[in-house]
Amino acid sequence: MWVAGLAAPIIMAMLLLFVGSPNVIASNNQQASATTAEVKIDNFSFGPQTLTVRVGTTVTWTNGDDIPHTSVSTEGIFKSKVMDTDEKFSYTFTKAGKYPYYCTIHPRMTGEVVVQ
Repeated sequence: MWVAGLAAPIIMAMLLLFVGSPNVIASNNQQASATTAEVKIDNFSFGPQTLTVRVGTTVTWTNGDDIPHTSVSTEGIFKSKVMDTDEKFSYTFTKAGKYPYYCTIHPRMTGEVVVQ
């Protein structure tokens, strides 16, 4: 009997937790959380191709392809080493702006981080 009496308060507490949770907004330009975001490298492309984040966000690129790739800012802001399969590179964006980047090994692979 006492278990049934605890069910309602537990369910209410869980609902309050979910209602108060921050939302992540996704669209063609994916909106990421305030502190971290991910770009997957797969099938010779960066996904998402355009990522929108807040100032202070650390973006991590992960190479999911079987061949090496890089992530290099066209303006020289950041530059990864050559990443083999499952290797990662991270950069923290401290200023608002648009940051286009590409793979130096495969220059047609492009992406952009928009920092607000």
